[in-house]
Amino acid sequence: MFCCLLPKFIKKYICYSVLIVFGFSFSQEKQKSSFIDVNYFKGTIALHDDSILRLITGQPEGTIIGWNKKTFGEKLWQQRYNYPDYGVSFSFQNLKNPTLGNNYALYAHYNFYFFKRHLLFRIGQGLAYTTNPFNKINNPNNVAFGSDILSSTYILLNYKKERIFNVFGIQAGLSLIHYSNANVRAPNGSTNTLALNVGLTYNLDSQDKEYIKDDKAKEKYREPIKYNFAFRSGVNESDIIGSGQFPFYILSAYADKRLSHKSAVQFGVDAFFSKFLEELILFEGTAFPERNQDPNADYKRVGLFVGHELFINKLSIVTQLGYYVYYPFDFESRTYIRVGFKHYFGKKIFGAVTLKAHGARAEAVEFGVGIRL
Repeated sequence: MFCCLLPKFIKKYICYSVLIVFGFSFSQEKQKSSFIDVNYFKGTIALHDDSILRLITGQPEGTIIGWNKKTFGEKLWQQRYNYPDYGVSFSFQNLKNPTLGNNYALYAHYNFYFFKRHLLFRIGQGLAYTTNPFNKINNPNNVAFGSDILSSTYILLNYKKERIFNVFGIQAGLSLIHYSNANVRAPNGSTNTLALNVGLTYNLDSQDKEYIKDDKAKEKYREPIKYNFAFRSGVNESDIIGSGQFPFYILSAYADKRLSHKSAVQFGVDAFFSKFLEELILFEGTAFPERNQDPNADYKRVGLFVGHELFINKLSIVTQLGYYVYYPFDFESRTYIRVGFKHYFGKKIFGAVTLKAHGARAEAVEFGVGIRL
C-alpha cells in the first residue's frame, strides 16, 4: 500500500536502483571490502552569471552511481584520513531545458567520513559529455556549454547509515554538480546544480574487516623548505565566440614548506604567455578605437601567489591565490585562483591538472609537469 502512494519517478528510481545494485553486485562478487551506491538527485541551477538566466527553466534531476573501495588502515595515510573510500562514479543529469540537453559524466572520487562515519563527504573529478552543446546555427542559445566534452566536479554531503537491512543501507543529503569547459572553447557560461539527493548502498561482502590503528600515524612530520619548478600548457579561447583557440604556456617557480604529513604552504611566481590574450588585445585595439586600447600592448603577465597543498597518498589537492604584479592589459581581474590535483611519481617528479580562474570566470585548464627539489 505504501508503494502505491509514492510518486511515479520515485518508484521508477527505486526499481532501477535495485536492478543496478543486483546487476553490479553479481559482476563484482569477487571484489571484497567495497560497496555500490545509487543516488537520485533533484534541484536547481544556481544563477552565478546573468548570461545563463534564460536557461534556468526547470528542476534538473538525475542519478549518480558509484563503486567504492573501502580502506582499513593498511597504509598510514588511510589512518590519518579516518579510513576513506576511493572509487569511480557515473552520473546522468537531465538539465530540464532543451537548449542544455542531458549530461553524462565519469569521475574518480574519494569519500571522507566524520561523526562516527555517519557523515560522508565525497569529492569527484572527471569528464562529462553533453548532448546539445553550443552551435551557432542549430543551438545558438546554449551559452553554458561551448563544447561537447566538459570538465566536471561534484560534491556530496550525506548522512549515511550502512547495513540497515543485511547488506543494504541508505544515505541522503546535499549535492553540488559543476560543468564547464574552462574556456577551451567559447562560450563557457557553465552550470552549477544544487540538489537534494537520496540513495541506497549495497555492501559487496557480508561484514567489514577491523580497522587497523598504528601509533606511527600520529607521529609529527616536518621537512625543510623545498623548491619546485613547473611547466603548464593547454589551449583556450577568449569570450568572443569564434575568435579561435590558441595555446598558452606557464612557467612557475615556488618554495614549499611541509608542515605535517597532510599539509604544506607555498609561495612563488608565475609567468603567463597566453596567445589568446595577444589576439584579444589586437582585436580590441583595432575594432574599438574608442576604448583607447593599444593593439601592441604586451600580452604577457607575471603573478605572485601563496598556496596550500593537501597530501593524500600520492595525490595532492592544490589551492593557490595569486596577484598580477605585471599586468599591462586589463583582463578580468588582477587576482587569480588556481585549484586542482597533483600526482607524484616518486618523491620529486609530479604531474598536475589545475583550473585557473578569476573569481567565477574560468580562464584555462592547465596540464603540467614539475619537479620538487
